[in-house]
Amino acid sequence: MHIKYLLLIALIPLSLTARADVAQLPVEAGMGPDPQLPPPNPTLIPTVNIAPAKGWPANKKPVPAPGTKVAAFADRLDHPRWLYVLPNGDILVAETNAPPKPEDTKGIKGWLVKQFMENAGAAEPSANRITLLRDSDKDGIAETRSVFLEKLNSPFGMALVGKDFYVANTDAVMRFPYVEGETRITQSGNKITDLPAGPINHHWTKNLIASRDGARLYVTIGSNSNVAENGMDKESGRAAILEVDPKRGTSRIFGSGLRNPNGLGWEPSSGSLWTVVNERDEIGSDLVPDYLTSVKDGGFYGWPYSYFGQHIDERAKPQQPDLVAKAIVPDYALGPHTAALGLAFSENTSLPTQFRRGAFIGLHGSWNRKPHSGYKVIFVPFKDHKPSGMPKDVLTGFLSDKGQAFGRPVGVVIDKQGALLVADDVGNVVWRVTAAAAKE
Repeated sequence: MHIKYLLLIALIPLSLTARADVAQLPVEAGMGPDPQLPPPNPTLIPTVNIAPAKGWPANKKPVPAPGTKVAAFADRLDHPRWLYVLPNGDILVAETNAPPKPEDTKGIKGWLVKQFMENAGAAEPSANRITLLRDSDKDGIAETRSVFLEKLNSPFGMALVGKDFYVANTDAVMRFPYVEGETRITQSGNKITDLPAGPINHHWTKNLIASRDGARLYVTIGSNSNVAENGMDKESGRAAILEVDPKRGTSRIFGSGLRNPNGLGWEPSSGSLWTVVNERDEIGSDLVPDYLTSVKDGGFYGWPYSYFGQHIDERAKPQQPDLVAKAIVPDYALGPHTAALGLAFSENTSLPTQFRRGAFIGLHGSWNRKPHSGYKVIFVPFKDHKPSGMPKDVLTGFLSDKGQAFGRPVGVVIDKQGALLVADDVGNVVWRVTAAAAKE
C-alpha cells in the first residue's frame, strides 16, 4: 500500500484533514474564462478536507440571494441527486447513491475510502428509485409523492421523448413507457445500450439529455480514476459524452477527455450542447478548476494528459503530445475542487432580472481543498451565447461555521412556474427558489 494512504489513516482519528497543502489563492482566482493556474503542488499526503455531513437543524435553510427566497419543496427524501420536470409540471427526483463496489472495500485503502464516504454522508445503500412529486395547488410545496420507478441500478439522468421515458442507470440506458398524469410506471423497461460500469466503477453517475428533435440521446460517462493511474485500458469509453441512437441502440463518442461530466444543457440561443465537468485532484488546493464548457462534436478536452488546454499533467504516463496539441480550452472555470454537478439554463425562469440570461450550477463541494470550496448554487451570466463576467451566488449557507455540511447541492432545474429547484443530497431536501415579493 502506498505510504500516503498509511499516513492518511494515521491522521483520520485526529481531524480527517491532511494539512499538507493550503490554498494560496482565493477560489475566485480559479473562476472565469481565464483562471489563474499556478504550478502543480503534489504532496506526499493528499489534501483531505471533508465537510462532515450534519443535515439541516430545525428551522434552518440555505441563504438565498437578495431579491429571492427559498423554501423546501419536499423533504425527508433518501439522498436526492437529480431532478427532471415532466410536461404536466410533475417533478421527478432520483433517490440514488453509488452502487456496491466490492473491489473498493478491499485492504487498507478500501477501509479508508469507506471512512471518507461515511463522513461525507455518501455511504448509505442506494434507494434505486425515482420518486414523483406533485404540487397540485401550485403553492410551492409538493403535497403528494409516489414511487414512479423502483428497482433501478443507481439511476441518475432522466429524459422524456414523446411517450418514451429514458433513465440512465449506472450500467445502461433504459426505456420505459410513459402516460401523462400517471404517478407510477409498473411495466418493465427495455435496455437501449450498455454503459461502462463493472466491479470497479468510479464516477458512477450517468446523466443524459435528449436532442431537440428527440432523435439522439447524449450520455455523460465519468472516468474510472483520478488521472488514469490504473492504465488507459480501464478507461475504455469513459471520460466522455456519448451520442446514442435510441432506435438502434448504437453509440459513438461525441466529446472526450472530459474527466467527469455531469450536468448537460442546450444553450437557448445557439442550440449548442454544454456541460459541467469535475476535474482531477491531488496536485494542490489551487488546481485544477472544474469547468463549464460547450462541447464540440469530436472535441478532446485534455484528460488525463493535460488540463485547461495544454497544461501538461506529468502523472499521466505515457504522454500523448499529439492529443494534447488538440486539447480544447474550456469556456469557463468554476473554481478548483468545487465539484460542479448540476446545470440548468435560465430560460423561462421567473427569478429577478439578474438571473434571466445564463446558467444555474450546483456546486456539490470539495474534499481535496483547504479551505473548502463549492457548497453552493451559483449563476453564470451569459452574453452572445457565452459566459460573461463572474458568477453570482444564488444559494449559500450549506456549511456551518465549524465546517460541517448542512447540505450539498446537486441537480438543478427550472419548474413550470419558473422557480429554481435544487436537489440537496445531504439535507435530503428539494429546495425551491423564487422571486421575493417587493415588501420582502
